[in-house]
Amino acid sequence: MNIRLQTKSSRVGVKLAENKLTAGKPIEKLPLPEEVILPLSQHIGAPARATVKRGDKVLTGQKVADSERPVSAPVHASLSGEVTSMSVLISPPTGQTIEAMVIRSDGEDKWVELAPVGDVASLSNEEILKKVREAGLVGMGGATFPTQIKLMPPKDKRIDTLIINGSECEPYITADHRVMLEYGEELLKGVDLVRRVLNPQTVFIAIENNKEDAIEHLEQLISAANYPFQIVPLKSKYPLGAEKTLVKTILGKEVPIGGLPMDVGAMVQNVATCKAVYDAVYLGKPLIERIVTVTGAVKDPKNLLVRLGTPIKNLIDYCGGMTVAGAEIIVGGPMMGIAQFDLNFPITKGANCILVKRAQVFSERDCINCGRCVDICTMGLMPTLYPKYVKKGRYDECKAAYVDNCVECGACTYGCPANIPIVQYIKIAKKELVRRAQKK
Repeated sequence: MNIRLQTKSSRVGVKLAENKLTAGKPIEKLPLPEEVILPLSQHIGAPARATVKRGDKVLTGQKVADSERPVSAPVHASLSGEVTSMSVLISPPTGQTIEAMVIRSDGEDKWVELAPVGDVASLSNEEILKKVREAGLVGMGGATFPTQIKLMPPKDKRIDTLIINGSECEPYITADHRVMLEYGEELLKGVDLVRRVLNPQTVFIAIENNKEDAIEHLEQLISAANYPFQIVPLKSKYPLGAEKTLVKTILGKEVPIGGLPMDVGAMVQNVATCKAVYDAVYLGKPLIERIVTVTGAVKDPKNLLVRLGTPIKNLIDYCGGMTVAGAEIIVGGPMMGIAQFDLNFPITKGANCILVKRAQVFSERDCINCGRCVDICTMGLMPTLYPKYVKKGRYDECKAAYVDNCVECGACTYGCPANIPIVQYIKIAKKELVRRAQKK
């Protein structure tokens, strides 16, 4: 089997300055914080409910919140100590409130007793899925959809192709890159567990060709262990990492409007998620930490292993602090990340990057009908229409123009010479359409 396939490229998208400042920086372990703030909703779906109360002593890895709803994920203590309070956080950009649990560290980091599995081959698919669920796994590429639900497609949706997403196409972010380099064996074992559950005909590992060291490293590991995986190098282009774009680029299949990759027999999983699957099944370890890139206008950009619930401020201080005054703090990359106004806001399961950048003010002007946003759009939409419709309250026309199929990658906004925040108008349209549907 040829491990490396021919390099694939997307016809649309935009070439961005990569600014991968931390690509060569090995992962460092961030010191434990004095306390963690654990939102009870770090996933798409129903929020978890606290299973402990104020004053309770908890251990690292202990489940502290859960839900009986199927689309949800439990939350685990990320350090040992005492539950000091239940608080409320304001979540950007929606301004919605989220219930959160505050745990003050006892400084000892005492763990619950884990249940590693010696003979993983003896596990049934149901047992694997149960361990994934109990570990609180969600999509760690940013989507945060509960992993066990994603690994249980409807019976009429046969998964022929599994695509492991290691593209990491956003500028600055290198968390997944370091996972591939430093946890390659664990990652591939996690991929193999996902393969066992889904039983696809083909497994592709998609990696942008600006990460040649990761490609070569995984090639060697795949060959040595004789895994039935193939690496697909991707020509670096944004937003090639969006799952619908990946499916189109690699398989040549269009995901139907309003549909999911499973509708064309494909499933996409992030590399960090697969490594977390390994932790959950082989080690019995819940999701209580993740790799976060801290980059941009900080003194010493790094890749950090961070306990969930750690305040953003701790990460920035550990990297020497900010190098510009009045900086903008973004959770995620510069294209799809969310600006954060509170440095005490915690790291959550979906936070792969803290980007510090010089704040810029752009003046929105009238659309000049250049069509650049249309040329860039990977979903084949007409982004130029949405701001016009939203400004006039014509939300039904947004829906008729397939606004729900937008992946909000931000390429249209990036390429707009009139500085129109197109994605923000799209978010407004989607939110209003959901509100109207709920009202009906």
